[in-house]
Amino acid sequence: MPTKEHDAGERERCVTGIDAIDHILNGGIPRGNTVLVSGSVGTGKTSICIEFLIRGALEGENSLYLSVTEPTDKLLKNVIPFDFFDERLSKQGKLQFVDLPKIYEELGIDKEDMDFKEARLLASRIASIVEEQKIRRLVLDSVTSVCYRIKDQERIRDFLLRLGTVLSAKGCTSLLVSEIRSTEEGYSRWGVEEALADGVIVTGNLERRGDLLRTLQIVKMRGTSHSRAKYVLDLTTSGVLLVPLLKGGSVAGGG
Repeated sequence: MPTKEHDAGERERCVTGIDAIDHILNGGIPRGNTVLVSGSVGTGKTSICIEFLIRGALEGENSLYLSVTEPTDKLLKNVIPFDFFDERLSKQGKLQFVDLPKIYEELGIDKEDMDFKEARLLASRIASIVEEQKIRRLVLDSVTSVCYRIKDQERIRDFLLRLGTVLSAKGCTSLLVSEIRSTEEGYSRWGVEEALADGVIVTGNLERRGDLLRTLQIVKMRGTSHSRAKYVLDLTTSGVLLVPLLKGGSVAGGG
């Protein structure tokens, strides 16, 4: 089920559909949270986000992928290998892919640097799409690319606050992809993104016996208790799989 009710006083949950992540979060992401999914190239950020949307769409939740750099037709080709992907989701409008540059063009945002007015206009347009299409799950890939257009920290803070507030009010749970270098400290390029996000999921690489393993760790998540342990992340056609990473770098159940 996409939503899970908890005891009185606890937040309604958005069940991601990725079993291991839902287990770590004691039932899923608190509904309406804005979560930063941070990592360097090739660590599984996009795969996690796509599965989050597909799983929601399969349960009847309208899901939207906003792509900044990768054309949506290419993204669609990337989701076909998943065993759980159903092409009817796109045809029925349950799973939508939108190129953000088309929204820039629609709004007349053609400069490299967005001013306050343009950044607020963008946040309002995304919010209106969410409302019009009754979107319950949203992915912005990547928030880093959008912030590069906004540049100024105060403008970035204003944009993220406005977007996060309105999405939360509409009950839309969102994942914002943050692109960082493998040597970079922190979880975002500007520092503002991780401070304002309700949650931070970090993906990375770990060298073990000559192999490069993908890892995942949930650093913070407002509205729920959760494990902060690091897990080995495996991307399969059946979806994202996680295995506990033991002290010393060994993998639970492995050699």
